[in-house]
Amino acid sequence: MTKQFFVALAAIGALGAVSAPSPSPQTTAITGAMVFDGTGAAPKVETVLIQNGRIVAVGETVKPPAGATIIDAHGKALTPGLYDLHTHWTPGGEPATVPQIATEYVKSGVTTVNDFNEAPEAFAPLRTWLGTLATPHVNFAARISTPGGHGADWADQATTRWVNTPELARAAIEDLVRYKPDLIKAFTDGWRYGASPDNTSMDGWTLSALTEAAHQQHWKVVTHTVTVDRGVLAARSGVDSLAHGMQDRLLTSEEVAAIKKSGMAEIPTLAVYDPNKDPKHPMNPSDPKDAQRLNKFANAEKNVKMLYDAGVRIAVGTDAGMPMTPHGSSTLHELELLVQSGLTPSQALTAATLESARVIGQDDDRGTIAVGKRADLDLFEGRPWENIADIHTLAMTMIDGKPVWGMQAPQFPATNSATTMPSVAIAAQVDDFERADGRSSLDTLRVDTPDGGLDRTVEISEVVPREEGGHALLISARMATKKDPYAGVAVPLTRGSVQPADVRAFHGVRLDIRGNACTDRLTINGVTGAWTAPLTVSFTWKTVEIPFTSLQPQGRRHPKEWTGNDVTQIEVGGSCAPGTKLWLQLDNLTLY
Repeated sequence: MTKQFFVALAAIGALGAVSAPSPSPQTTAITGAMVFDGTGAAPKVETVLIQNGRIVAVGETVKPPAGATIIDAHGKALTPGLYDLHTHWTPGGEPATVPQIATEYVKSGVTTVNDFNEAPEAFAPLRTWLGTLATPHVNFAARISTPGGHGADWADQATTRWVNTPELARAAIEDLVRYKPDLIKAFTDGWRYGASPDNTSMDGWTLSALTEAAHQQHWKVVTHTVTVDRGVLAARSGVDSLAHGMQDRLLTSEEVAAIKKSGMAEIPTLAVYDPNKDPKHPMNPSDPKDAQRLNKFANAEKNVKMLYDAGVRIAVGTDAGMPMTPHGSSTLHELELLVQSGLTPSQALTAATLESARVIGQDDDRGTIAVGKRADLDLFEGRPWENIADIHTLAMTMIDGKPVWGMQAPQFPATNSATTMPSVAIAAQVDDFERADGRSSLDTLRVDTPDGGLDRTVEISEVVPREEGGHALLISARMATKKDPYAGVAVPLTRGSVQPADVRAFHGVRLDIRGNACTDRLTINGVTGAWTAPLTVSFTWKTVEIPFTSLQPQGRRHPKEWTGNDVTQIEVGGSCAPGTKLWLQLDNLTLY
């Protein structure tokens, strides 16, 4: 044997066993479909080849290689997957749970959505959960509003940041970096549709600083703006897209030109404002409230057409999750409403694909059928670029190169039939309040839970030294002037309160507490409801035990039975007389 052989043998031995050659990637070929590629080209019959979730070839003469999986789509229409850039995956929506929401989008051909519902703490666990589901791609938006603004009238700053100066806007963006949001939603317009008093609105200096700081992080900014004046301000402030249509009045030609020049897009969300979406309650033009809704919707439709004709980018979003705006089907209805507004079916379909991808900055990855793009695709029985009603004839949804619904798709995974993530066991010590970073002993972020509305209880919670040694949580509040004002703090048992905890190994909750004499209570929040028990509080410290057997359902006509296996938070708070002050101190919150 040669010297070179022994050198080579030694090298192989140093590296370990030699791996067998990797098999060639699985190839899928969609053949015979009339392809609407989203680029503006005329549809034509082509073959689309897909490997490793990406499109590798498109053309009339492309031949599937030997061993490829064939999807025979003769007579069908192939389009890029649809977008919905404005959704809320909220427990108050239809459906109300994450797996079922994901399922509805997949069954509607929606392959990418923006979710505006989540607190940043929930991003990571939700991304983990979505990884177990048949689901569209979900972009999570971090929310920023003004003190007393829309979106800040019910949430604390762990959920929606409050800013009213450029300095606060820049600080909010910097603080959000750790959560890796996909985009920013800024609530900048406090107009309440003429139906209730206005909230506060964001000034141009603050909004400009916010968008500049977000763009430095490569985050797009969309804004809740439904009036023309605020829409023009958003355009001048560098916002990437409105998250709604403008509806208080018609745009002037000068305002259209200013929006066009800025490069700002619009996501009209006509579906949420459609006055005819409730067939059980048809509009009556002689009724002043109905007449107002009809007029505002007409303004929104006309403004969409004016903007589109001027070359302003129009994308697709629905505000799904809001009342009578169900997930999935509302996206399809939005395309119909765009056509009703004057766009052609082809233009509406492009708005839901390429234009939406451009608005969110994903057009280099998806939104068209082209080599190198992600294979997020839809098959239809009809020709939706000619007849928009054919958007309801979906035959297959493909995400990342795999059929997930319809033709050749496997059954949905069992996780799509669940309503929650599997429950997890947790440690007995929930929070000893010794951490100075606002996080519990379980490494979860505490959440302030004051009442909501324009007149809100003003609350501050902070960790302070305890006279006996160590630290405690102090809740200080000035109660709002309303019936049953409230202030409290919730401690999530898992990050972002996404995955439920199973506390059936314990008998109840124990804590040290003191405060002024108000109507105080402990609340256990869960996936299926909330349960509460009164707390008797005095100026001096005392240790209180609340057995689970003493809990009563809170605020439900049909109370859910306590099970203890779907708990998300333990909350402590109280209600004093309107306009008065409350203080509570908590320590050593444990399960026993």
